[in-house]
Amino acid sequence: MAALESEPGLSGLEEELTCSICLCIFSSPVTVPCGHNFCASCLELTWAGLSGGFSCPQCRATFAGRPQLQKNTVLCRVVEQLQGRSGAKGEEEEENEDGDGEEGGCWAAEPPVLCDSCREAAAVQTCLTCTASFCAEHLRPHRDSPAFRDHQLCPTVRDLQQRKCPQHNRLFEFFCGKHGVCICSLCLLGHKLCPTSPLEQAKASAQSLLKKKLVELHNQSERTARAMSTVKTKQNQSAETASRKKELIKKEFSEVKAVIEERENEIMKAITEEEKRVWNKFDYIYGVLGNKKNEIQSLKDQIEMALTESDDILFLKRATALQRTSTKEAFVPVVEMDQNVVHSTYQSAITLKDIVKLSVIQSREKKEEVAAKPVKIQALPAAHPNKATVGKKPPGPHQTRKDKTVPQAQVPSQGQTDTTKEKKKAAKVALPATPSAPAAATATKELMDSFLKKPREELLQYAANITLDYNTAHNTVVLADNYTRMSISDTFPGHRQHPQRFTDYRQVLGFQCFKRGIHYWEVELQPSSFCGLGVCYGSMERQGPQSRLGRNCRSWCIEWLNSRLSSWHNDVEKCLPNTKATKIGVLLHCDGGFLIFMAVGEKNNLIYKFKAQFTEALYPAFWLFSSDAVLSLCHMKE
Repeated sequence: MAALESEPGLSGLEEELTCSICLCIFSSPVTVPCGHNFCASCLELTWAGLSGGFSCPQCRATFAGRPQLQKNTVLCRVVEQLQGRSGAKGEEEEENEDGDGEEGGCWAAEPPVLCDSCREAAAVQTCLTCTASFCAEHLRPHRDSPAFRDHQLCPTVRDLQQRKCPQHNRLFEFFCGKHGVCICSLCLLGHKLCPTSPLEQAKASAQSLLKKKLVELHNQSERTARAMSTVKTKQNQSAETASRKKELIKKEFSEVKAVIEERENEIMKAITEEEKRVWNKFDYIYGVLGNKKNEIQSLKDQIEMALTESDDILFLKRATALQRTSTKEAFVPVVEMDQNVVHSTYQSAITLKDIVKLSVIQSREKKEEVAAKPVKIQALPAAHPNKATVGKKPPGPHQTRKDKTVPQAQVPSQGQTDTTKEKKKAAKVALPATPSAPAAATATKELMDSFLKKPREELLQYAANITLDYNTAHNTVVLADNYTRMSISDTFPGHRQHPQRFTDYRQVLGFQCFKRGIHYWEVELQPSSFCGLGVCYGSMERQGPQSRLGRNCRSWCIEWLNSRLSSWHNDVEKCLPNTKATKIGVLLHCDGGFLIFMAVGEKNNLIYKFKAQFTEALYPAFWLFSSDAVLSLCHMKE
């Protein structure tokens, strides 16, 4: 290396001629299949003990089997030439050292250990028994005399105090494995329960353990490198897969967009042609009216000129002729765009939009159902094995739209062959395969009866823990117990303003909403409370008369008022038999389309049941009237 640094022309080859394992100049360099070079001995040591998974130590490229190593002859010759140059340079440096020791670098070496006897000559060995270092002359008695036969000699030690016990001033002779310290013979009394061993044995044992750990770390490093390579490969593969899928998806969507744009162009072309037809008709009528205006203006000019005639005879002749001239009133015929064309094209666009939206929404809902897939929803088919289709209805929020598209798609009109076909397709897509109305009603009734017969323990599998939504609570409604208890306080300072808050009635909604499946919760109320509970759509009004539970088409509830129990929906009241129960169970079957109120703990527990086609997500809703009324949501254990 020194030769490379000293030669200006060869200093750039230092990195190229260095083994990346031992960081020294190549010794018998060999080449692996990936093109990198290493010392033959370094590579053999790296691959020692491996039965597979051979990889390049530099680029981590993996090989199927152990590669056949080939000696790089060109690199060998280059290294030999450099080593010859280095040897010649070394001889020159030795000659320079004989002439000038300081320039040769001897000044940088540590000073020798002096003999403790003569304090002049350099010591050659240290006697651990005598705790002194001796030169060759004064060491002779230790070698010749039998009296010094048992003395322990070792290479020169500069500071013997580091090898002595600071407590007993004796040399360390043993090693305590429990405490990890060197001790003298007198320290053995304090470590008699510890595992101890002589220093040489402890050193050999520690060296063996460290060598094993080094091999283990080397293997672990190799495994980690292979794992990193695998992760990187999989990462690249996933990126490539995602890229390919993105391209395919872009292509599919571009085709969809092209079809929609083509249909848009056709519809716009039909409207444009109709507009052009009507425009040309109005242009013709405008021209006719212009000619009529010119004719009237000409007659006016003739009359004005006749009035200026001074000759009576001539004036009367002209007046008689002008009086016989008649003009008709301007007539504008009725010209309108063909409403059949306009309506059919517009309806065609709406139908196509509904088809696309329906397809997108259904795919999104299927994805959400697969992601959620609660276990309790699957319990319904198990309870009714012979009624697999019971309660299966089209998605609620889109039912109204589907029903609306059917009659529109069946309206015949002139010049709408393509539009009629699209409407029929939309009608087929929009109409789900549902049983007839009587059969569906019978199935719903049987399903409701089956739930009414279930004990409370079975209903708990549909349990839902409800919490109250702070942002919907009226300003006099106080929420407590982690938003599960509501009461009235006229001294309450009120909540901050929120667009979802009820302003006219002391009501609050649940934080959870339900759009699919079966859900059951329980509410505890005080006897003789003036209150109500039920469900509503999130779109229900928050102020005005329509914001009270049951007084609109968007909410269903039962209500206790003046010792009277009644049900409310769409501002229609139905009186119910009173109940003494203080815990009310609410069962909501979104797909089956019914809502049941039960008196928990009573034999005949049915209070009332609603049947409806729910089209939006439903929120639990609560209402308090009297200041002493309190409602508490029960914690449900599923």
